Amino acid sequence: MAPTLFDVNPKPGDLIEINRGAYKHWAIYVGQNEVVHLIPPTHDDGDSLGFVDLVRYLDSNSAEVKCDKLWDVVGPHQYHVNNQLDYKYNPRDKHSIVRDARALVGRSLPYCLARYNCEHFVTNLRYGKPQSRQVRDAAIVGGAAVAGVAVVALGAALFASLLRHENDDDD
Repeated sequence: MAPTLFDVNPKPGDLIEINRGAYKHWAIYVGQNEVVHLIPPTHDDGDSLGFVDLVRYLDSNSAEVKCDKLWDVVGPHQYHVNNQLDYKYNPRDKHSIVRDARALVGRSLPYCLARYNCEHFVTNLRYGKPQSRQVRDAAIVGGAAVAGVAVVALGAALFASLLRHENDDDD
């Protein structure tokens, strides 16, 4: 069950992280129960299908800045306030964040899942630095997987070499 407005009380300028299963969608709270977010074209009703939207995100090179009611963006998913980089950067003034976010509504911006996605968009508004921990974490996991495969392949090659060497000694 999604939390109610009484469970989470976002303040203007807060980052909103929405867990959509296959990925996280990010928005910035601008007050009056509204959020501004960067979103590639989706299906007409605006409802999120999770994985289907993720595929569309992968195939999109532009996105629109929208202002929607928080609950329309969250839908049936869980969300929480996640001002994730406050420990590292000083947030910009909340009035500047909200003003700049609202000024971008309706604009089409370049979009790249790895280099400028909805998380980059909101962290740029809050901190003046576009960052995506979601992309960073995926790169770390992907790098670890590649390293793991390389270690297994190296181990297999060494084992095969040892077996060949033993077979040569037996002859």
